[in-house]
Amino acid sequence: MLKFQAFFQSSLAVAVCLAPMSAWGHGPEDGHVHGPPVARPERVYEPTVVPDRIVLTWTGDPATTQAVTWRTSTEVRQGLAEIAVADSGPGFPEKAVQVEATAQALLTDLSTAHYHTVEFADLESSTKYAYRVGDGGNWSEWFHFTTASDAAEPFSFIYFGDAQNNVRSMWSRVIREAYGDAPDAAFFLHAGDLINSAESDGEWGEWFGAGAFLNAMVPSVAVPGNHEQVKQADGTRRLSHHWRPTFAFPTNGPVGLEESCYTLVYQGVRIIGMNSNLQQEDQAVWLRKVLEQNECPWVVCTFHHPMYSTGKGRDNTELRNIWKPIFDEFKVDLVLQGHDHTYGRTGLHTPLAGAEAEPEPENEEVPTVGTVNVPTGVNNVDPTTGTVYVVSVSGPKMYNIQPHPFMERVAEDTQLYQIIHIDGDKLRFEARTAIGDLYDAFTLVKREGMINEMIEEVPNTPERRRAP
Repeated sequence: MLKFQAFFQSSLAVAVCLAPMSAWGHGPEDGHVHGPPVARPERVYEPTVVPDRIVLTWTGDPATTQAVTWRTSTEVRQGLAEIAVADSGPGFPEKAVQVEATAQALLTDLSTAHYHTVEFADLESSTKYAYRVGDGGNWSEWFHFTTASDAAEPFSFIYFGDAQNNVRSMWSRVIREAYGDAPDAAFFLHAGDLINSAESDGEWGEWFGAGAFLNAMVPSVAVPGNHEQVKQADGTRRLSHHWRPTFAFPTNGPVGLEESCYTLVYQGVRIIGMNSNLQQEDQAVWLRKVLEQNECPWVVCTFHHPMYSTGKGRDNTELRNIWKPIFDEFKVDLVLQGHDHTYGRTGLHTPLAGAEAEPEPENEEVPTVGTVNVPTGVNNVDPTTGTVYVVSVSGPKMYNIQPHPFMERVAEDTQLYQIIHIDGDKLRFEARTAIGDLYDAFTLVKREGMINEMIEEVPNTPERRRAP
């Protein structure tokens, strides 16, 4: 043991001596006087000619298209991607087709980088592809993805509430545990607040570091939270400059909300992502039109601010009065949300929108979404709404909970991920803790001309609540 310790210490000393010292901070100007050197964010997250921050998304039909975005230094003027049908042997690159990327420069608080996007089109459905990205000389490794079926076949996806804080150290374990549980998941769904500071390139670097290669193999479906918004000089808020260069999402939402409000269909399931921060009335008009034209049997909607808040002293009355009547009218099946850093899940019966809101005092300015402190009524419950609402959190930031009688399961101080399985007329929902334990579950069953049947499958374990 002593020999091993001596060898380890000697090797560590050599490794430290060989490390590029320019990547480390020294002295009080770098935030410390004594102790180990501190890595400088501008060096840790410095873009290079080698592609990084590779992420799969969609702008079109998941059965026939696949978008990929990545980052390089500004030295790379033209991005390229190569794609081929994956094969068990090493000869598939000989059949690869090369596609040129579009690029845009992004000036951040740390550096300027080029973000490149390619959309692979005319793909075969239900087919595994291999691809890589680069510039012709510097390439990523080869990654795999599988296109969706062009029919309504069974699949699963993983839903995350806010990652937001300490993403590198504390959220990475959650996304990796989730992938270990559902390695064949069709996509990751992020309900906003991926990071804490909208324009912090270092925090975006942490988010990509936590997901690592998973982002390049499992597509992401994401909507912005309030922490992806930036307050401007005139008091209004705008979407982070990072959002659109980083992700390629559909632009089929309302004008002004491109790539932050959109819809797509995956194997017969209508996915609707909305931006609860801005233009709520515009999105209500758009949502109604989408649902009027929808032909998919299942509808899953996601946005950041909850219809029924689980955070103590928080309520989104204004937003609920605008959007929930539409969910009720069209019997949306499942609504996945974040923001409140607790867990709460309703049954099929929830209070009517508007009926529970107390009148605002005269001349009082209407607060912004996410800050209205109006108690939620619990007696006027509509037995016909038929929508399940979920609030969840995947990162380490936690709030006190305010449970409601119509919520079937709640939790505090618990990092979670959710796996949703859809198979024909059944939707199964599982909430699991960061260590993979089942915490909540239910199954929805479609019934013609009626709201879904709900089968509760809550495990026989105590709710995770703080001590009084």
